[in-house]
This record gives sequence, C-alpha cells and structure tokens, in this order.
Amino acid sequence: MNARSRRTRFYYERRIFLLAVLAGLPGSAVALIMLWTGDHDPKTQWTLTVLIAGFWLGFAGAVRERVVFPLRTISNLLAALQEGDFSVRARGAQIDDALGEVMQQVNAMGGTLREQRLGALEATTLLRKVMEEIDVAIFAFDSDHRLRLVNRAGEKLLAKPSERLVGRSAEELDLDECLEGEPARILQTTFPSGPGRWGLRRSMFREHGLPMQLVVIGDLTRPLREEELQAWQRLVRVLGHELNNSLTPIKSIAGSLENLVSRDSLPPDWQEDMRRGLAVISARSESLSRFIGAYARLAKLPRPTLAPFDVAPWIHRVVGMETRLHVAVEPGPNLVIHGDADQLEQVLINLLRNATDAALETRGGVRVGWRKNASYVEIKVEDDGPGLSNTSNLFVPFFTTKPGGSGIGLVLSRQIAEAHGGALTLENRRAGSGCEAKLRLPL
Repeated sequence: MNARSRRTRFYYERRIFLLAVLAGLPGSAVALIMLWTGDHDPKTQWTLTVLIAGFWLGFAGAVRERVVFPLRTISNLLAALQEGDFSVRARGAQIDDALGEVMQQVNAMGGTLREQRLGALEATTLLRKVMEEIDVAIFAFDSDHRLRLVNRAGEKLLAKPSERLVGRSAEELDLDECLEGEPARILQTTFPSGPGRWGLRRSMFREHGLPMQLVVIGDLTRPLREEELQAWQRLVRVLGHELNNSLTPIKSIAGSLENLVSRDSLPPDWQEDMRRGLAVISARSESLSRFIGAYARLAKLPRPTLAPFDVAPWIHRVVGMETRLHVAVEPGPNLVIHGDADQLEQVLINLLRNATDAALETRGGVRVGWRKNASYVEIKVEDDGPGLSNTSNLFVPFFTTKPGGSGIGLVLSRQIAEAHGGALTLENRRAGSGCEAKLRLPL
C-alpha cells in the first residue's frame, strides 16, 4: 500500500470516529450537565464523568472498528485478487447484513476468477503443447515486426534456439518477405534449414490490445513430391494401358502381313487380307491419335474468363441440346454467377450426356435442378440409371466404362469447376437407383 492510500485510509477512519463521537455527543453532554448541576458529591460526579466519557469514547471506537475492519478485509481481498491470488477468502461473513453480502460476493468472484484462471492456464498449456508438437513453423510478430513467439518447428526452420530468435526483427531473421504480399501463397525460397517450397499463411490477432501478426510456414516439398510421384505413376499406368491396347493388335497384324508378303506364292485373297490388316492398323492408329489429342486437351485447359450470366437461361439452353431423352427441369431461384459460360456449358453438357447414357440403359429419366446454398449455387443432375459400380476411379484421367469413351470428360469438368472456385461430386443416389452429380459454383 502506498503513502497516498495510507493517508486516505487514515482520514476515512478519523472521519468515522468523529462521526461516532458526534453521534454520542448530545446524550453525553446532557448527562454530564445534569450530573454537574445536580446535588451530587464530587466523588460521584467524577466517577460518573469518567464512566460516561469512557463508554462514549469506547463505543465510538467500536463503531469505527466495526465499520473499518470489514472494509479492510474487502480491500485485502481485492488486493489479493489483483495480484492473482485467488485462494484468499473472507471468513465470518453474515448473509443478513450488507457488509456480509459484499464479502460473500467478493468470495464468489474470487472462486469464479480462480476457475477462469485455471481454465486459461490449461488452455494455454494445451496451446503451447500443440504448437510444440505441430509440424509447421509458427511465428508471432508485434507491430514493430519483432518476433515474440516461435515454436519448435520454427526454431528448426531457422536453425536457432528461441533464446536467440525472440526479440529480433523480421529483417534480421530474413522473414520480412513473409510479412508482406499475399497472406496465403507458396514460397520458393531457402531458409537456414534448407531450400524448398513452402506454404505461407499470415493472419492478424491481438494480445493485450496490441496488434500481432501470426505467420505459419509449412514445408510442401515432401507432400508435393509424393503427390507428383503418385500422379506420374497413375499417368504412366493409364498411358501404358492405352498404348498397349493399340500397339498390341498393330504389332500382331503387322507381323501377320509380313509373313503373308514373305511367302513364295501369295494366296488368291492376299490383297483382301492386306486391306483388312491395314484397315485395322489405321483404325488403331486413329484411336491412339485421339487419345494423345485428349491428353493434350486435358493438359492445356485455359484459365476461365469470368463474366456474369444468369443460371436459369444457361441450364435451359444446355438442356435443350439433349435430344435423345426428355430432361425434366426443376425450377429454382433467379441467380447470377460470375464464370466462363463456355467452359461451364461444357461441364453441364458432359454431366447431362453421362446421365442420359445411364438413363437410356434402364429407360429411366433425367432431372436437373438448382438451389442457393449459402454463398454458392448448387446444380444437381439426377438419373434413374444403374448407378456407379466403382466410384474410386471416376476422376482418374482416361478411365472410362463406356465403349469408345475418352475418359477425360469428368476430369475436365472437375478441373473447370475447381478453376471457378467450386467443386464437382458424383455419387449414387440414396433414394432409388441411379446417380447424382452436384456442381457447386460461387455466386
């Protein structure tokens, strides 16, 4: 307690004492006047005077103590709470008086603060544990771009312990690039731990009312290499399968034709055999050429040119192109989206074509509808076909279950949807037979 607080308390206690003295002054003064003006001997007068004055001052002091002591107790409790000691409690608080109720409320507040502090400590401990165990580097910078927090992965990234990192500026740590530019991007740079590709995310938060920047850096080199390897393996597997399907009959027929022309005497129908063999070789060569063209088309998909257009006319226009089967259009809200109308039209054409092919097998129907879902529009294409027997390879390039299919329609459609910030899903219907395709695009 400082000197000013002690002076304030002294003046308050003196005022309480003076008020108690003044409260007893009229009665004591009247009693003393009657005592000294009456017919009493001096011994009696002085004895009663001492008793009256003693009781008067004693009760005044008791009143002062009765008022001041609970206030001191409350002050000590509040000081303990301010210092963070939530274990101190007031004893002897009576619920039937005002000061007792105040003490009980202070005790309850201390218990609440203690529980909140324990919860905050546990949450902080859990947060620090997660930060230490997580496999991404986390940095927190203050408004002066000085590092205030770093986890174990961050120490490993900068190849220094936290004691040598905290308090240094982002420029000294070569992290000033991370505090500028897009808040979410991929970096191709070299840190003290080594070169690589890094995923960067930056966000803002406040600590004690002051703005802080949180920087999260994750190593993308290994995941990207694994994904790249898996993609190459899938591509080589599909390419090898398609090439073998075309080259095997070409090789076989070419060998047969070579044996035919190498004979000493040619059979009468050798020209017909040559024409049939060359026709098969030509057909397989054209199929292989179409396959290579489809692959080139898949690899060179242009970026979408965004422009606003209405959803309802777009869907009705695409549905009108399907002449093999009547497609039922379920009405939806009037919505406008920003997208590449040509690319999205191709997506819907692919989905309707697949749905119609499936519905024709079972003589079922096809339905198209759309609805608003939060900030997205969801276009749904349903068919009453036989459904999907294998959904794991639907979006694998060049995988197809239809005779003569290229196997790139769904892959292209999903790429177009994702390029627009949306998504494409394909699954069997839960109610009834058939398949359900959902195209989700941002409004």
